[in-house]
Amino acid sequence: MLNTENPQFLRIREMELNALLEVTQAINNNLPEDALYKIYHFILRANLNIQKLLLCIKDDSWQCKVNFGTQGSFTNIHQIITPLRIQEIIPVDKVLLPDIFREFDLVVPVFHKESILAYVFVGGLTTTEGAAGTGVAFLQTLTNIIIVAIENKKLARRQLAQEAFNRELEIAQQVQGMLFPKNLPNTPQLQVKADYFPHHSVGGDYYDFISIDEDKFLLCIADVSGKGVPAALLMSNFQASLRILVRQTDDLKQIIRELNYALFQVSGGERFITLFCAMYDRKAGRFSYVNAGHNAPVFCDGNHYTHLLEKGTTVLGIFDPLPFLDEIILEDVHEFLLFSYTDGLVEVNNQADEEFGGERLLGLVRNHQADSPESLHRRITAAVEAHRAGMSFTDDVTMLTVKVNR
Repeated sequence: MLNTENPQFLRIREMELNALLEVTQAINNNLPEDALYKIYHFILRANLNIQKLLLCIKDDSWQCKVNFGTQGSFTNIHQIITPLRIQEIIPVDKVLLPDIFREFDLVVPVFHKESILAYVFVGGLTTTEGAAGTGVAFLQTLTNIIIVAIENKKLARRQLAQEAFNRELEIAQQVQGMLFPKNLPNTPQLQVKADYFPHHSVGGDYYDFISIDEDKFLLCIADVSGKGVPAALLMSNFQASLRILVRQTDDLKQIIRELNYALFQVSGGERFITLFCAMYDRKAGRFSYVNAGHNAPVFCDGNHYTHLLEKGTTVLGIFDPLPFLDEIILEDVHEFLLFSYTDGLVEVNNQADEEFGGERLLGLVRNHQADSPESLHRRITAAVEAHRAGMSFTDDVTMLTVKVNR
């Protein structure tokens, strides 16, 4: 039984109480982790007269956080500590450990609920109560308070980071929502239909339809490398550049060159955008386009002839100037259906790991080119859903269809 009337015992208790008070004040004052470890170090050396100690903390990997009085080097101990399953205070010579740990007397596990947060290896602990006495118990209590406080700090930082990320994500979603045109034409002469299915909350796809005058419009579909907030912000910059350029010129080659230059200046060649951009002049019956490394749209003319619009240039943003640039012009075009899309549509896999594929898509568009754009999208969506049979999408999916009638 402990002798509570022993002056030495009372002094130890007073020391422990003062130490715990100091640590609690430091935690309440929100001192950084390094300061808490220094206080821990000082208390153990000055008040418990511990000769040597090694505190190993479980973070992403096991790390040595406090170390004094030891002979060995413990800078890389993750592989050694990871297999340990010590559940109680135990002498080191009772545990299968490498010889480097033989300079210690005890191993003290530190728990939070049922999870092991730390191990304290201690040598030369001067206590008259034995291994389970007040010295070791205080060491275990003090370590637990320090470690749990630091864990709480980490949790708070993660929560703040998550909240900040959520705010950024919300802003990016709003920005991306503003990229897409609010109203698309739907008249007997001109029907435009778009569907966008982001793989994550914020994607890297973009489409646009810009009316230039009564008889002329520009349409485009694009896919930026990367996903998430950076992709959405880069695409918003791209959209702003495009809309400014369209107000200044209807020269499609100049528009593409300037878009490439603007993107290269922003990304420094580290990001790229695939783009299909077309301009149609109803009065002149002229359809012109540039494909910059994008999936080739399907073009069905008034004679039900179907072909892929593949030519143009390479992806934008990698080279300045572009190594080549061709504008393809189709004359005497008064009726057509144009189906464009991003690669997430054809890269959908089924349970046999087979892609939906471009050939299957081409057959659908060819067979249903007389449909309205809305009906065509429904058919394609149903075919994709039947193909994937519950398998998840791996990328954003965008479809943009334009149909022009006399």
